[in-house]
Order: sequence, then C-alpha cells, then structure tokens
Amino acid sequence: MSVTDTVDANLRALLADVLGLGEERAAALTADSGLFGELPEFDSMAVATVLTEMEDRLGILIDDDEVDGEIFETYGNLLDFAERKVRG
Repeated sequence: MSVTDTVDANLRALLADVLGLGEERAAALTADSGLFGELPEFDSMAVATVLTEMEDRLGILIDDDEVDGEIFETYGNLLDFAERKVRG
C-alpha cells in the first residue's frame, strides 16, 4: 500500500468515526467533496477533534500556524495536507 493509499484510508476512517459519517459516506468522498460548511457534522468543534485524531492516527504533529480554512474546504485539500505531513 502506498503512502497516499494509507493516508487516504486512515483519513476516511477518521472522518467516519469522528463525524459519525459511516463507512459508506466516508468512502464516497471525492477530492472535490466539501467538508467544513458543506457537511453538517463538520463544525468548528469537529475541526479540533479531526486535527487531534490526525496527529494520533497518522503519527504527525500539526502546529497551529499550519492550519487555515483552506485545508478543510474539500476532502482533497485535507488529504493533500495530511499526506505532506506524513511525508515530512
């Protein structure tokens, strides 16, 4: 499994768990799928939980100054950010 596939699988599982989307809805996310402001489950409280879970599940550290609203606009943006962090 490639780094991209591993990060993608972990991120989908994380969103399914944290947001309560379920596996089907998480699996249906595309790069263009809107997150914050599009999914009712993805509110400001969920952002902090998603970031914490990303750190735990992906073994990364996310500094506050790395986080901006653009990351949470689409699934593709969030996946790109996570993959960059995992690759270092």
